[in-house]
Amino acid sequence: MATLRKATAADAEAIAELIESKRRQYAAYQPVFWRVAPDAVARQVPYLRELLEGGDTIALVAQAEGGGLGGALVARIVPAPAVYALSGPTCSIDDYWVADRQAWDTLGQALLSEACRLARESHGAAQVVVVCAQQDEAKRAMLAGAGLTVASEWWTMPL
Repeated sequence: MATLRKATAADAEAIAELIESKRRQYAAYQPVFWRVAPDAVARQVPYLRELLEGGDTIALVAQAEGGGLGGALVARIVPAPAVYALSGPTCSIDDYWVADRQAWDTLGQALLSEACRLARESHGAAQVVVVCAQQDEAKRAMLAGAGLTVASEWWTMPL
């Protein structure tokens, strides 16, 4: 079983590698929006290090017994849009993955629950928003099971 812990800047490269594998999966779903840059990992590592050192970020990893990364979640605490009557900021989760798609109901759920707890208790967050590709059925099922609902869809085409 994996152990959850707060991610540090030292985890940036491992997180970027996990994200890269999932980004390629998403590119197969929608090659326009999710098109992977050739140097995506090299560009993302410094960005992740900066996020992991920031106070408005919640970053967690699921460390497997063998030392590998079983999953990762990086959330930003952002102000709620002024046009909506929310009682606090938004916990925005974009980079959120598990290495094995079968682990969404275990590791994925544990990462989400802990991120939501930290967002609520440490940042006063009023809502969580999670990015998920339409065809990522395992992640979508876990999110629905956790009580999240679809609020929006993005439609795209090349110009």
